[in-house]
Amino acid sequence: MGADVEMKDGDKKKETKEEEKKDEPVKALDVLEVLFENVALLEKSAASKGEPRFVAKVLRQTMAWRKKLTAQKLVDFLLASLDDSNPSKQSLVDLAGGEPSPAPPPPKPATPKRRSSRGKKQTEGDVDMVDAEGGETTATKDDTAGDANAIPPTPPTPAQNALPETEAYSHLLVLLFLLDANDPECKSASVAALNRLSQFNRRTLDALQARIVFYYSLAHERFGELAEVRPSLLALHRVAALRFDEMGQETILNLLMRNYLHYNMYDQAEKLRSKAQLPASRSNQQQCRYLYYLGRIRAIQLEYSDAKECLTQAHRKAPKLAKGFALELTKWITVVRLLLGEIPEKKDLTTAVSGGAAAQRALLPYLELTAAVRLGDLEKFRAVQEAHEAAFRADKTTNLVTRLRRNVIRTGLRRVSLAYSAISLDDVAQKLGLGEGDGDVEFVVAKAIRDGGIDATIDHDARTMHSSDATDVYSTGEPQAAFHARIAFCLDTHNEAVKAMRYPDKVKKGKGDGERKSAKDRDLEELAMHIMDEDEMDEF
Repeated sequence: MGADVEMKDGDKKKETKEEEKKDEPVKALDVLEVLFENVALLEKSAASKGEPRFVAKVLRQTMAWRKKLTAQKLVDFLLASLDDSNPSKQSLVDLAGGEPSPAPPPPKPATPKRRSSRGKKQTEGDVDMVDAEGGETTATKDDTAGDANAIPPTPPTPAQNALPETEAYSHLLVLLFLLDANDPECKSASVAALNRLSQFNRRTLDALQARIVFYYSLAHERFGELAEVRPSLLALHRVAALRFDEMGQETILNLLMRNYLHYNMYDQAEKLRSKAQLPASRSNQQQCRYLYYLGRIRAIQLEYSDAKECLTQAHRKAPKLAKGFALELTKWITVVRLLLGEIPEKKDLTTAVSGGAAAQRALLPYLELTAAVRLGDLEKFRAVQEAHEAAFRADKTTNLVTRLRRNVIRTGLRRVSLAYSAISLDDVAQKLGLGEGDGDVEFVVAKAIRDGGIDATIDHDARTMHSSDATDVYSTGEPQAAFHARIAFCLDTHNEAVKAMRYPDKVKKGKGDGERKSAKDRDLEELAMHIMDEDEMDEF
């Protein structure tokens, strides 16, 4: 019984401690504290010769807190994290354009202790003090907690201030702040950052420099000067290849492909892609972009099957929170599938789309386009094309939508051939809505028969089209081809999943290895969960 009583007392003590922990107020993090913590992580990355986990965490935390970054906080960080001898310090402070925070008040002197009537030492926070006039004042513990929270965060050490990684991170913060404010000074800030980083050749700077190059291109694109950065990007890609900077190579290659596609220079983009050597280890987000640009190139080159495969893989690999990127992929996949003769389901363009009503409004032109192709109604197709011409031009799908006219005619011919065993060519032209500018209907029907779109024959003398009897589809090779396509898709998905897997490095077992291994596993899991930068995927 005594042991049971001791167990109950121990349980009560544990419950009391847990309740005390719950009652303790959680200290709210300040953006300045997060930035100083990132500087410490950059120091660890430099000490570990470029461990990617630390830099990935720095970039992840920066993207999460960038909306709370103010000019005052940014100036405080620059003044605390850069040496006075740094040539970039004053220019960065001027670009931030804020005033530093006022100096904190000096700490209050310690409250003298006095003895109570029982002989125990007590402070003013524990008892009610009576002033000279007889009034009572009570000092609560909340005031003490408030004073503790007012303590400024610990600034970086002089060794951390002297690191080139800290300077590169400062350039990145200033560039992000100017981009969020749509300030034209972001162009000059990005140029200055690249000129400064070109003086260093450290592999620990690769991730930060690749991100700065990304925002360098984005800043010029927002202000309509994307063509001016193409020579600089080509030079940066050459330097990255010579330095074996894999992260820089894949980032700049995607930026160059986007630069060419922005001006509809598809041949130059394909030549660059075919000549450039892809890194062996590629990040998931850069691979998504590469597949997206490659799918667009293949679609323009009439290689619709390859285009569909690339775009589908990019859509499958894209993060769920990158809704703008997924929306753009959905538009291109819809048009490519229509060009292949496939009809997307309505739910793929309505209920299955993430993004709410705004995404559904953006996909409305493609929903109406799909309905026109499904019906084979050439008049409705022309009406949709004219009504949403601005949307198709903004999405750069005007060329592909124009090509869909042949598919609309083929679909209409298929419906007519199934409905009539014999029909005159004049009636076919009337039902399809073919005009004088569409050419002779006889040649249109003959081309559809040759391409395998319909199974029919033409009586040239009587100018009639005779449909063949419908055959059993299971007696042909179409079911086998359909199953082959499904199996190939599953095998490709499995192979891509195996290639994307990451394993922790082998560590020799010893004393304390279990704790280090578990901490490393947690960091690896955190990196795997946040390997995609959702905010950056929607920057373009």
